[in-house]
Amino acid sequence: MYHKFIKLIIAVGTITYAVYQFTQGEIGNGIALLLLSGVFIFLYFKNEIILLAFLRLRKQDFVGAKKWLDKIKNPESALVKKQQGYYNYLHGLMVMQDNMNDAEKYFKKAVSLGLSMKHDLAMAKLNLAGIAFSKRRKREAQQLLTEAQKLDKHGMLTEQIKMMKQNMKQAVGPNQHFGAGGSLRSQKRRSK
Repeated sequence: MYHKFIKLIIAVGTITYAVYQFTQGEIGNGIALLLLSGVFIFLYFKNEIILLAFLRLRKQDFVGAKKWLDKIKNPESALVKKQQGYYNYLHGLMVMQDNMNDAEKYFKKAVSLGLSMKHDLAMAKLNLAGIAFSKRRKREAQQLLTEAQKLDKHGMLTEQIKMMKQNMKQAVGPNQHFGAGGSLRSQKRRSK
């Protein structure tokens, strides 16, 4: 993996040499070098390691995705801001089943850093809503769920959002039950 600034330096050097090739009449070499510099510019914005980790996750290979992400030693300096968001997003997806507290930290950091695709941001907020709901923070879960629904413009998460809403309606937390029982007991005392 190349550092993000090395990719830019290589791209600028390649473009410079392409311009030189154009001035020498080597049009084909210049075009090829411009295409090559485009690859480095693309990899500046879309990190190759993160792309490979995404491919592993699509195949449900969590171990393989973790191996790829572990190759990024210092994400703060090696990745641009959006790539850091995806780095944390992928870590959150991988640890979701094992450790909800770590997953929540990763998803919150991913949301704060930003994700370039609205669908990914909606998915992160949906996962955060599920975590908040499992920790009995219903109001926060509802807020995150409505944010996820607003971000899901193409309806890719409609079923998951609908299921989450149904689960939230069906679940009666112990605090709600205790509160209702407490008010009934106080009403009985007043009537005596």
